[in-house]
Amino acid sequence: MNDLSFASLLTPEGRALLDEVRGTDPARELAVATRLRREHPAELVSAALTQARLRERAAAKFGAGDAQRMFFTPNGVEQSTRATVATHRAERFRALGVTSVADLCCGVGGDAIALARAGIRVLAVDRDPLTAAVARANADALGLAALIEVREADVTEVEVSSYDAVFVDPARRGGRPGGAARSASVRGGGRVTGGRIFDPEAYSPPLSWAVATALKAPHAALKVAPGIPHEAVPDAAEAEWISDGGDVKEAVLWFGTRPGEVRATLLPGPRVLRGRGLPDPPVRPLGRYLYEPDGAVIRAHLVAEVAEDVDGGLIDGTIAYVTADDRRDSPYATAYEITDRLPFNVKRLKALLREREVGILTVKKRGSAVEPEELRRKVLPKPHGPNAVTVFLTRVAGAPTMLLGHPV
Repeated sequence: MNDLSFASLLTPEGRALLDEVRGTDPARELAVATRLRREHPAELVSAALTQARLRERAAAKFGAGDAQRMFFTPNGVEQSTRATVATHRAERFRALGVTSVADLCCGVGGDAIALARAGIRVLAVDRDPLTAAVARANADALGLAALIEVREADVTEVEVSSYDAVFVDPARRGGRPGGAARSASVRGGGRVTGGRIFDPEAYSPPLSWAVATALKAPHAALKVAPGIPHEAVPDAAEAEWISDGGDVKEAVLWFGTRPGEVRATLLPGPRVLRGRGLPDPPVRPLGRYLYEPDGAVIRAHLVAEVAEDVDGGLIDGTIAYVTADDRRDSPYATAYEITDRLPFNVKRLKALLREREVGILTVKKRGSAVEPEELRRKVLPKPHGPNAVTVFLTRVAGAPTMLLGHPV
């Protein structure tokens, strides 16, 4: 989609066509396109069908109601902040007393929309002409144009001193030409090991520029990849890892709040776990209960806080599973009652599932090279009965182990 085809979607003919192609079955798309091209320009028909597909994809992030009124680019759908996460961030800004925000690298405007709905005036900036046009159209479509000013510009050249706060999402590459950042992998108890390396300066603009800009504002938030190493977090920043429905979505560096604080925020809620400066939790024998910390808790290196809250310890020094003898509910971890502990053995597991009349099998892994879906096909090719079991492929005190249990 180019600037011209997008502009045509905003005309009365384009909007009518968008309404007509809404919900088009992908299997019928060619037939629909052939029919519509008899009455409309081919480029407009193609743009409308593309936009319909993007709106369907965007519904998972923005909800069907907003997504069907908004406009998107392929990158815009992929890079946009989920509405629940953007709303949480906007509420934090509002709680800080912020009334105006410069949203730098705004993309298609997801964060600007959440900020405006929180009653905050927004300057939304992106250097890409099409992306800026889409953000402007979205502000109009949702009735927020009075609160959102969209500007096409290089963010490094925008004066933001008149705004209460700055928000930057450099991973969107909406500032100036440059590469994308890479995420690091986090394994075991939450330490950064191996995998791809997070390169803060690969952002565009680089993270160093974003931090320098943030330090000039009374308040600021920088969205970064959740794999950011803790040593890359500036001393002046508060680091927040956010998950939504159990999936880790992003990390945010906050300035003008609580320097040095680390927190994990779980949505919906929000439920917030703050770091207490605890040492690594001890390794202890497997107890009756296994606790699986939320991904945001693991990324934030707050597994020790969960272990302390449930009076437990780790099953292995490199694995972020907590075990305890007694059940203590925690909003930051899912508890399972463990019924069996076995050395890794496919035949033995298959026989046990048949004996237990298992029909529903959930396979989780941490510290194992085995692919859960592959194991599930091998050990449960068909249901044996009505019972459900969760199998953890992991290590206990260094030994490959299968733990069987169920959530409590």
